[in-house]
Amino acid sequence: MIKQVSPNDQSKQAVLVTGGAGYIGSHVCKALSQEGYQPIVYDNLCRGFQWAVKWGPLIVGNLADHDSLCRTIVEHAPVGVIHLAGYAYVGESVEQPDLYHQNNVVGTEVLLSALAQSAGAASPMVFSSTCSIYGDQVTTGLSEDLPPNPMNPYAKGKLQIENMLIDAERNSGAPFVALRYFNASGADPSTEIGEAHDPETHLIPLVLEVAAGMREEIVVFGTDYGTPDGSCVRDYVHVTDLAAAHVSALRYLLDGGRSGVMNLAHGSGYSVLEVIAAVERVTGKEVRYRKGARRPGDPATLVGDATLAKKTLDWKPRYSDLDTQIDHAWAWFRSYHKIPGDP
Repeated sequence: MIKQVSPNDQSKQAVLVTGGAGYIGSHVCKALSQEGYQPIVYDNLCRGFQWAVKWGPLIVGNLADHDSLCRTIVEHAPVGVIHLAGYAYVGESVEQPDLYHQNNVVGTEVLLSALAQSAGAASPMVFSSTCSIYGDQVTTGLSEDLPPNPMNPYAKGKLQIENMLIDAERNSGAPFVALRYFNASGADPSTEIGEAHDPETHLIPLVLEVAAGMREEIVVFGTDYGTPDGSCVRDYVHVTDLAAAHVSALRYLLDGGRSGVMNLAHGSGYSVLEVIAAVERVTGKEVRYRKGARRPGDPATLVGDATLAKKTLDWKPRYSDLDTQIDHAWAWFRSYHKIPGDP
């Protein structure tokens, strides 16, 4: 069943945003609106939130519902699609690989079929891919020309979808950009939206929960990796910068840009223990942690090279400093959880 919330501004070019009620999706919708587009959010609200949809209509529906997608596409006639819908927990994908295949891969097949059937022309698509496709590599500064080495079902599914988009372009001419972004972090600087997963699995908000006294401690999964302090190293990218890149990628395709894969990364990494120290620095709170065993499917280091996106999309990240990212996340966290004190 489809439920539509909030009116559609017919004067703006519509963009279909699957998963637009989620963390990254809601920031993408705000960025689209600021650039003069009308985001049309398609989300089943399984892991997204209705309160996060503020800049256009929400159609509540599943990716597996071909008829619902077709009706949405015909009614709103989007000039392009930003496809973010999908489950994104690495550990869960290891435990439930069939769930991830059905929801992420098969769901995308249904979306592509609906677009081919209902869109008036070949719809350009910006796809939310992942750096996890690279897996463990012997080099740092991961670039797009490295051979994929996905280590978990989540990453394998994302790579499969990238290949599906290549096939779809051959068949229909629909161009795409797959954005392989590294770890999303931070929150809207105005604290209008931010990160709120249930359950929460992302490192920074989990550490913030400890700082706020909502969680006793954080578990550091693995302290025996071949990294400077033994904990995993990740490349953190502010969610507002990620959102801006999605809009730039859409415009690039609408202007006739060629399909391809592009990294969204800061270019340097921080270990889990360094993130904990940064949260203590920003919040002024002590963060208790304990050492745990490695999780299956976790590469030791994931740090990206975003030279291609910066050159092709003229992408200029504004919030690369980790302390700034955590400061924005902390301001949102306190606002969302109604924690007293200055924002």
